[in-house]
Parts: sequence; C-alpha cells; structure tokens
Amino acid sequence: MMIRAIQIEGFKSIVSQTVELGRINCFIGANGVGKSNVLEAIGVLGAAASGKVDDESLKRRGVREGMPRLYKASFEGIRVSGQIRLIAKGDAGEEFRVSLLNPLEHPNPAWSFKTEYLFDGNKSVVSRGVRTEKNNLANTAGLSALKVVELEPDNAAAQLLTRLQNYAIYCPDTPTLRGTIQDPQTRDPLGLSGGRLAEGFAEFRKYLLNKDEGLLDSVLELIDWVADIDTSDNVRKLLSPSVSRSKYVLRFTDRYMKKSRNTLTAYDASEGALYVLFCAMLCLSPNAPKLLAVDNLDQALNPRLVMRLSAKLSTWLQQADSERQLLFTAHNPAVLDGLDLTDDEVRLFAVERSSKGHTLIKRVMLSPELLELNNDYPLSRLWLMGHLGAVPNV
Repeated sequence: MMIRAIQIEGFKSIVSQTVELGRINCFIGANGVGKSNVLEAIGVLGAAASGKVDDESLKRRGVREGMPRLYKASFEGIRVSGQIRLIAKGDAGEEFRVSLLNPLEHPNPAWSFKTEYLFDGNKSVVSRGVRTEKNNLANTAGLSALKVVELEPDNAAAQLLTRLQNYAIYCPDTPTLRGTIQDPQTRDPLGLSGGRLAEGFAEFRKYLLNKDEGLLDSVLELIDWVADIDTSDNVRKLLSPSVSRSKYVLRFTDRYMKKSRNTLTAYDASEGALYVLFCAMLCLSPNAPKLLAVDNLDQALNPRLVMRLSAKLSTWLQQADSERQLLFTAHNPAVLDGLDLTDDEVRLFAVERSSKGHTLIKRVMLSPELLELNNDYPLSRLWLMGHLGAVPNV
C-alpha cells in the first residue's frame, strides 16, 4: 500500500490543503512559503499514530521543536479553528484522522487528542469523539496505537499506521556525514542528520552486492572520480589523530590518483559524494522507512549532479521497494530536469503563499501547452520563466 492523500488544516502557514501523493514527490518554491511545513505536518501525524504528540516524539521524526502557538495557524482577518486537523488516506480506502489541541498561552507537555478515527477500508477500528468514550485512557494518549496491535499485520489500517509511525524527515549536514560530529537522532540505516553513514554503508554495500551488483554501480556512476567505496575500522593510517571520528570510516578509492596514495576518507572526500551516498541509502536500503522525507535534497550538489540524482530516485525506489515513498524539497531548478512527469507516480508540487499569506500547494501537471513548451525548454527553464508557478518574487 501507499499513502495517497494527506489533508492538513490549521498547521503553521497551512490553513487547509490536500496533497495527493505519488512515489516521488518534489516540492518547489521560494524560501518561507511552507514546503517544510508539509513534511512536518506528516511528522505530527506520525507522532499521533504512535500514540503521543510531544517535543520528544516530534524531534524523533525530524520536526522542529516549537511552542503550540507556532504550530497553530494564525492569520489576520480570518478565524481559524483552535485545533490542528490531519488526515492520511491509503490507496485501499484506509484512513487515519486526528484533531489535536493544546492551550496556546499555557501549553501542556503533550497535545490532547480531541478526535481520532482509524478505518481499514471496510470497518471502523477506532472512532473516538470529544472524550465521550468509556475508557481510562488519558486524553494525551492515542487509542489507535493501542488498537493496531490487535490487527493482523496485513490489515490495511495496520499498514497505514505503521507507515506513519516510522516516517521521518532527514536533513543531512556535512559534518555529521563526515562523522566528525554525532547525530542527535540516530536511526537504522541513517541518522536524521546523516549519522552512521560509514557503519550503514558497510551493511548497505553487502546488501547491494548480494542483491544485484548493478545497483552499486548505479550509485558509483554518479561520483565520477570514484573507482570504489568501502569501509574500514583501521582509521589510524587514514585519518589524523586530531580528527574526531566513529569506529568505522568510509574509504573512497580515487581513480585518478597514484595507487599508493589514492585512498580518501569521508573527511577528505567532496561533500557531494557524501550526499549522493546518503540519498542512495535511503532509497535502496531495506531498513529505510516506507515513507520518508528529505528537506533540501539538492544542497551541496552542483546542477548537473542534482539532475542525475533526481533521475535515479524513482528507479532506485522501485528496485528496492515498490511501495516506498519519498517526499523532498528543493530550490535548485536543475532538480526538475531529472523528473519524468509523464510517470504519474512522479509528482511535482509548486508551493507559494496567497495574498493573505496562506500556503497553497498545487500539483504541476504536464498540460498540452506545457508539453509543447517542454519540447523547446527544460523544466528548469520553464520554472524560471514562470510557467510552473512558485517563482520567488524578489
């Protein structure tokens, strides 16, 4: 199964929007229009699916910590409900829906569940109103997370909830990818900031070689100066003692350097190579979440490389897990030139603010007019020319 629609109401800059998802979902737009808010709304829904929405559960999913008044939509001249309402719908009619409350001026440590609804496509699993149910469950505890353990693993509602529970927003940074600082949110196969890159790659490389050697080649071909990549725990000969590092380090074999001195570590290698490995592992590793997001996927990558990487994403996901879904934000126009929008599972969303400041999310479809223009200009150029929307007004 895949999650086919996310509905967001009253969260940050989003008053009311519905996003219909595919396998690959790219969000473009100016800084500050609310692209990351879409990713974080799903993170809040994931915390609710796990039974508790508080700072720790949100941070564990990559949602920026903040006061309830910053999570709740607030605009001049418009009345917005005091609750945040979030809905996820699967492709077989399954649905998870919650509305969450927290006092704005004197907030509680955890958000309260005002309503909660879980449907498996055939029958209601949880239908919880305004605290009218007869149970002793605290109003800050989600009932669906408890009920789902009673369901069969292949139940559509159970699969939907599990997918949401494991969702995470990744936002890598170079020092963490290099292994010189610790990742505050470690996970398998990778931490949310890129931690465990060396350790994770050791397992990842073995998995790819056992599954299909061509998969590893499809990763390495994006890093043209690399002949091979592996890992080592013999760091003394590879790194200065003054450099902080983990037990294992990445070893890059440079195809152009002398063979006696052609080994680099993550500390020496280009950051673009590290970001490519990071993205490949999230797409291809069997341990990556079924639903995941990368904020600013195009950072540290030159236009040509980001185009080639974005072209690989859909293929990698289908080869590893046909039901895995990726959402990502981007600012580099070149990322669009790697997206095959004739594939309905590859979706592009233009995000911008209305005249009132509300976040608006519109899927970019290849209309006959756009297809004709695309014959003469790449999508990156069409975006800059204003044909796709979401162009920064600067």
